[in-house]
Amino acid sequence: MAATNLGSTGLRAPAGGSAPRSRGRFHTLEVAEVRPLTAESVEVTFAVPEELHGDFGYVAGQHLALRATVDGHEMRRSYSICRPPAPGSISVAIKRDLGGRFSTWANSELAPGDRVDVMSPQGTFTSALETIDGAHVVGIAAGSGITPMMALAHEVLSRSATSTFSLLFSNRSTLDVMFIEELADLKDRYPARLALHHVLSREQRAAPLMSGRIDQERLERILSELIRPDSVDEWFLCGPFELVQLCRDVLEAQGVDAAHVRFELFTTGKPVDAGGDRGRPVQVEAGEDTWTLDFTLDGQSTQVESPISARESILNAALRVRPDVPFACAGGVCGTCRAKVVSGSVHMTENYALEPDELDRGYVLTCQSHPKPDTARVVVDYDV
Repeated sequence: MAATNLGSTGLRAPAGGSAPRSRGRFHTLEVAEVRPLTAESVEVTFAVPEELHGDFGYVAGQHLALRATVDGHEMRRSYSICRPPAPGSISVAIKRDLGGRFSTWANSELAPGDRVDVMSPQGTFTSALETIDGAHVVGIAAGSGITPMMALAHEVLSRSATSTFSLLFSNRSTLDVMFIEELADLKDRYPARLALHHVLSREQRAAPLMSGRIDQERLERILSELIRPDSVDEWFLCGPFELVQLCRDVLEAQGVDAAHVRFELFTTGKPVDAGGDRGRPVQVEAGEDTWTLDFTLDGQSTQVESPISARESILNAALRVRPDVPFACAGGVCGTCRAKVVSGSVHMTENYALEPDELDRGYVLTCQSHPKPDTARVVVDYDV
């Protein structure tokens, strides 16, 4: 999922239960293949050496944060893993964004043999079902939101001979459909258990219901005629905020339990402060009021002062003194910068990544967290 612009991937947002998280660490991997998917997207496969197989084990629905220097600037973007787990390699899909420096570089210049810093898999856009046997799982995706659905569909269909997967996939035209051949192959392999519904907004299809933009009326008809909510055990939504929110609202209105709906966003599209491997420059003037941040990372404790007037986030303050502080999107979407508040009170501006139980246990997204007005000192732990 795909954040700051996260390019063409969705990133995790809260849903039912949460999967165990571990703090990600970057490893330098070699690009094994760059395969065109459409005129504006590629699949990038990294070779994973044997000694890193344990670090790059993952479950369907997780994502990778990539770090590279582009045009002299260090950039981080996160992209969903698009293949089922296989030792020795790991793949993501990257769609070119209008004005997206990282995605344009990846589509135009990234080549086999190049080396890129890749963080170990992260994210909880994963199934919470105890068993797949007899389960009906539905994915609703738009554009590059198909990326995590590829791995999820493979997992659901291959793990049980009685599971079914329905995919509602929205694009502008046939030429924009990522993984179109892989989806056809998957349908051939599981003809009775995979239902594919392609909706094209700018191309006429034989069925009027499948032609046009997915709005409330069209979605309600699809849920009435093609995918009955009372037959579904788990929902996965991935795409732009507007589509994901529409789906959540319609499903809620039809009585679907939110605990069974898992969603992932492309990006919030909002400006962020943190960039590259350092925070936004902040100058502490003599005598001005400050607050103190103490944080633990890899067993090492660090302290930094921050001017109250700067209103900087915990992440930004931490990056000014520790460039190894983990983050990817800095937009409240991916959850990479997650840490636990040990002392002090903070306010999160946005949260599209943490589960309710994580919030209850004191975890925050440091990219979105600021001390409350009456808090002079905040202590956070990235290691727990």
